[in-house]
Formats: sequence, C-alpha cells, structure tokens
Amino acid sequence: MDTQQYDIAIIGGGVNGCGIARDAAGRGWSVFLAEMGDLGGGTSAASTKLVHGGLRYLEHYEFRLVREALLEREVLWGIAPHIIWPLRFVLPHHRGLRPAWLLRLGLFLYDHLGGRKRLPATRSLDLRTDPAGAPLKPEYTRGFEYSDCWVEDSRLVVLNARDAADRGAAIRPRTRCTTAEREAGGGWRLTLADGSAIRARALVNAAGPWVGEVLRGVLRQNAPATVRLVQGSHIVVPRLYDHDRCYIFQGGDRRIFFAIPYEQDFTLIGTTDLDYQGDPAAARISPAEVAYLCAGASEYFRRPVTEDMVVWSYSGIRPLYDDGAGAAQEATRDYVLKLEADTGAPLLSVFGGKITTSRRLAEDALRRLAPHLPAPGGLAAGWTGRHPLPGGDFPVDGIEALVAEVLQRHPFLAPAQARRLVRAYGTRALVLLAGAATAADLGEDFGAGLTGAELRYLVRAEWAATAEDVVWRRSKLGLRLDPAQIAAIEAALQATAVSAVPAAPAL
Repeated sequence: MDTQQYDIAIIGGGVNGCGIARDAAGRGWSVFLAEMGDLGGGTSAASTKLVHGGLRYLEHYEFRLVREALLEREVLWGIAPHIIWPLRFVLPHHRGLRPAWLLRLGLFLYDHLGGRKRLPATRSLDLRTDPAGAPLKPEYTRGFEYSDCWVEDSRLVVLNARDAADRGAAIRPRTRCTTAEREAGGGWRLTLADGSAIRARALVNAAGPWVGEVLRGVLRQNAPATVRLVQGSHIVVPRLYDHDRCYIFQGGDRRIFFAIPYEQDFTLIGTTDLDYQGDPAAARISPAEVAYLCAGASEYFRRPVTEDMVVWSYSGIRPLYDDGAGAAQEATRDYVLKLEADTGAPLLSVFGGKITTSRRLAEDALRRLAPHLPAPGGLAAGWTGRHPLPGGDFPVDGIEALVAEVLQRHPFLAPAQARRLVRAYGTRALVLLAGAATAADLGEDFGAGLTGAELRYLVRAEWAATAEDVVWRRSKLGLRLDPAQIAAIEAALQATAVSAVPAAPAL
C-alpha cells in the first residue's frame, strides 16, 4: 500500500499548528496535521482568553509586535464574531504605579499604532463616580479605560482545524508522531504511533512547549536550548462585580494581571509568570500562585479575594523564545520561525507566539515555505483575514439578530441556551439544531443545557472524544456540572458509535 503524500506535515495541533493548516489548505496545498492529544489541549487552552495588543510590551520596545497584534484585533473579530468580541479594560491609577504621563503615552500609542476602526478609544475615568470604581478600594480615584477583545481560545483552535479540514486537510488529533526522517530522494517520512506512515515535502514543528522535545526525540537533532518554558496560572472565583468591564492591575512586583468577567457568573484572575522545568503536561497551579493572585486582587478590590473562593484554576506553559531576558515576565512574547532547508527537505520550527498573532504567524510560516513547495492552486496569501471561520459568517454586530433567529426557528429553547449556542457555534448552531421541533428532539439533557444533539455535533464535527474535551475546551460547562453529570457525559461518549469525520455537516 502506497504511503500517502502531502505537501506539508505539521506536528502540533495548537493555535499555531491549526492556523498554519488552515492557511495552507486554503491556498491549495495538501496538509497533514498530527496532534498527540486533543486539539488546543496544551498552551492554547490555558491563555488569559484575550485578543490584545499587549499594553505592557510597549515598555520593552516591542513596537512591531504590538502594532501587529493591534491590527489583528479587528481582523479576528471580523472573521469570528461568535467567539471574539470587544471588551473595555479599566486601569486604576495611584502613585505607586507607573507615572500617569507614561500611561497616557502608552495608551495614545495603543489607540493609534494599530489602525483602530471599530473599537472605542481610550478615555479617562473618575472612579469616584464611574460604576467601575464601585468594587475598588476608595483610594483608587482615577483611572483609564481602553479597548481590547475577548476570545474563546480553545474554540478558536478547533474552528481553525475545522476550516482546514473543510478545505481538504487531514486533521489527526490523538496521533503521536514517533519519528520524522529526511528521505534520500527528498521530502520527509513521518512514522506515527500506530505504525502507519506518511510522506511530506515540508515539515512544520509547531509542538508548542514540546518543540524542543520534537527536535531532539522525533527528529533526533542536537537542538540548542532556544525555548524558555514559562508557567502562567489563572484562578476563577464567583463574580466579584456587576458590570461587564475588565480590570488591568499592577502588582507590587510591577507585574500586570487581569480580572475579567467570565462565563456570566464568575471572575477570571491571572496570570502568573514563572520559569518552568519538567513535562509541560504536568503543569498545575501551585499554592503560592493561588496566594499571589488572591493577594494581588485584594490590593484593589474592597472585598478581599481569598483562597477558599477559588472554584477552578488552570495552568499552562508558554513556549517563549529564549532571548536571554533576566525575568520570565520580560521574555519576548514575539514569535520566532527557524527554517532549515540547506541540507534537504525543509523543516520549519515555531518558537513562541501569541493567540492574537497566530494568523499572521501562519502567513509568515507559509511565506518562508512557499519557495520549497509546488505553486499553490488555491486562494491568495492573506485570505484568512477575509474569510470567516466556521459559524462566523454574520456581521460583528449581528449576535442579537442571530439569537433571535435561533429562537424563532426553535422556540422551545430557553433564551440563555440559545445565546450560549450562538456564542459557541455562530450560524452553525442552526446545523446543530436542525430538525429539532421540541426539546425532546435534542436527546438527553446532561445538565447546564448540554444535550445529546450538541454532544453528537461535537464528536462528529469538532473531534471531541472525552468529557474533558467537551466541558473544559469545547465549552466551559464544567463550571456548572457536578462530577456525576460529567461522568454521564464520559459514559455517553464511550458508548456512542459516532466518530469524528473530516468534513463538517452541510449548512
């Protein structure tokens, strides 16, 4: 049996790997992507869930990174308005912080570096009268407010993979690549854990925190230590305030962290920055990190944030490019692409990066690989910023109209359930609900509005295979489900005969 041949093979199914797969498939190249676990199951699922320019990066003179990220905010919002939306950030000020003139300068640059069109501009706040000041301690009397965006990070990864598959890419989660070798006649041969193999003209190592491990273990290279692993942890507590704005705080160590409205009834607080050693999959928030985040938030909020309030936490490892910075928080968040093509088939390794710039990273990666590949026969470079991600084919101000359409077609739904489905699936919520005339038509109710119909859709169209995939990555319903309900979801997944397929159901 002939080994399947592809133009590009990608190791790693995080936001960078799936973004490269989407872009390459759309341009007409054949693509194979192998991910050892669930799509977006590593670093990409453990972010602060922001599409942002990175206000603090201006202090480190990373103007190119900030400009690129600022430009991407509205691009990504435009192609995925169901999972990305604007947020306003409140920055309280007092004398112990960076000088007010420096903050004004930074916010002026933030407003003007990135071609802002739809997002509101920065403004000053009197926290004694503005509702944003009510949850804060009375000594915070002035502040600034600016715009960035929220993103459902895990869903962004899966939707990139979904679009790549719809355009012909082979997306294979839970598929470990054990070896990758250059062949004498050109190209790569990848052996997978099940003993099968594929060939590719070019190989992309987008393994995130495992990028060095892939270089050493899969490719058997004597790779230099170019990755700096940095742990970032977050805590979730019951909602701390009633309005819908976020806070950006500065700790006593001058580190920045956020407090963000989360899943309607909660507040997300993070992140930390700690150098990390060991297996990235084993990262867990430490008691010291919990205490640090609680103490930092308590410096600002009238109501202290205590460790017993934490209802959930998560921790991830950021694979930063090791630029020799002294402190973890000072290491560059920019991406670095290393292309090896002088000694045979091209290998492109991806170091660092941010969710915000993942689409641009994919364009840059393919620009470097293109000279080593056949002429593309699909869309032109840059197409990913113009074509919506699956479910995102509606205007950025069209959420309410889409919710109304879903309720008009399926009046048995509760408004909150309809809104959650639209926020998760956009127009593809109508695919998920197709044919349902009553609540019973959606099948078993697992709790928190999760039904058998949604579970089948997640398995069939989004590669979900475990309860963890469903309740912590495809959704955050784990915050609302008890262990027995989650066990019932796991049992249903194991019992079902439906398996993920490479093509989404037709709209």
